[in-house]
Amino acid sequence: MDLRTAATRDPDPEAVEFIRFCYRRRRVGWPELYDEMCAVAARGLFRGLVTDDLAAHGIGFSLFDTPALAALAASVVVEEQAARRPMTVVITPVAEEVPADVTPADTPEITSNDAPADRVIARPRVEPIRASETPVRLVAVPAGA
Repeated sequence: MDLRTAATRDPDPEAVEFIRFCYRRRRVGWPELYDEMCAVAARGLFRGLVTDDLAAHGIGFSLFDTPALAALAASVVVEEQAARRPMTVVITPVAEEVPADVTPADTPEITSNDAPADRVIARPRVEPIRASETPVRLVAVPAGA
């Protein structure tokens, strides 16, 4: 396998999912992740695929395939770590007035997967506002921002 072409072509989605599966079983770096991938492949723990089946998807465990596998594993680990970064919840006052006749059923439901980080992802129960209370909204902000 030519490493220059292996690094430039898109990896097989099954190969990426295999590495992701192994990384989620044991959150370790290279070479421990390689050991985990070998163990998973030897036992067929990922969708019943064994070493020969994984070779058809671009996962090779030989000495010559190791650099390309290490590069692909490193990119998957970076993606997994980025997805696990902690988020900070900031409570800020809402600028607009919330009508007293709004019920929770009238409020649109926004999930964190649908909303960008600078949007409202959760609203407290809507009740009539008293003069001393200020409505708030919850905004997800990446930690350290």
